[in-house]
Amino acid sequence: MKVGVLCSRIRVEEKLLFQKMEERGISFERIDDRKVIFDFHSDGWTQYDVVLERCINHSRALYSLRILDDRGIPTVNTFEVADTCGNKLLTTSALVRAGVPTPKTFIAYTPESALEAIERMGYPVVLKPAVGSWGRLLSKINDRDAAEAVLEHKKILGTYHHSIFYIQEYIHKPQRDIRAFVVGDETIGAIYRTSPHWITNTARGGKASNCPVTPELNDLCVRAARAVGGGVIAIDVLEDPDRGFLVNEVNYTMEFRNSIEPTGVDIPGRIIDFVVRVAKEGWAAANGWKDTAEMTA
Repeated sequence: MKVGVLCSRIRVEEKLLFQKMEERGISFERIDDRKVIFDFHSDGWTQYDVVLERCINHSRALYSLRILDDRGIPTVNTFEVADTCGNKLLTTSALVRAGVPTPKTFIAYTPESALEAIERMGYPVVLKPAVGSWGRLLSKINDRDAAEAVLEHKKILGTYHHSIFYIQEYIHKPQRDIRAFVVGDETIGAIYRTSPHWITNTARGGKASNCPVTPELNDLCVRAARAVGGGVIAIDVLEDPDRGFLVNEVNYTMEFRNSIEPTGVDIPGRIIDFVVRVAKEGWAAANGWKDTAEMTA
């Protein structure tokens, strides 16, 4: 078996994944997305049994997965999952379609209709870019003056992503949210991300502590994972005082360095387990096998 790892800057997460494959004797190759060249008319990627996508840049991840998937190379995650999870609008639409509880969300296309939507929803609201991560460019809008100012700034910025207004109700969470990790059909662990600030991402200073994976939380997160196509993903869950758990976002290239110690879960090991499984299933399908139980890495 040979695993390709598509990535750019090598973070702690990639080092841990490499270490797990080395420990298990799995052959792998780092594929630098800053140097890679895809030839549409070559089958040169067939040396990989599976490609694990770990790009930081969403566009590079998305286009690479599309090319690999079209050539029949098994990938973790798939293009469809990356496409859905990389865009908050598509994620919310998929979750609502599947009946997964989420915060109330409006979409508008002009500053005027966005202001109308905000006032219809009622202050405070959260304005987010449809594409983004690490809690960047989020705005908590408390009144009309703030709404008009933020909408004007987004209009002047003028990029494609700033022309789509993703407006979400503000959830009065208990100074924390939940980041749950789903691999396949199991929630393998979860953390609370606690902060006095309303943005609780660990990338923005949130503190991680263990969150028990109850049957209720597991069921919700697995349903959310299936709604976006499954694989190796992280679910962000908010605790509403009246409605209980609400799925906020789903992440397809998750960071996990701050979650291993508090959960006690070998997250990189579980990811590699899944990658090996996908490779075996891909090999079996290509060779007409129905049972992969006796295959080894």
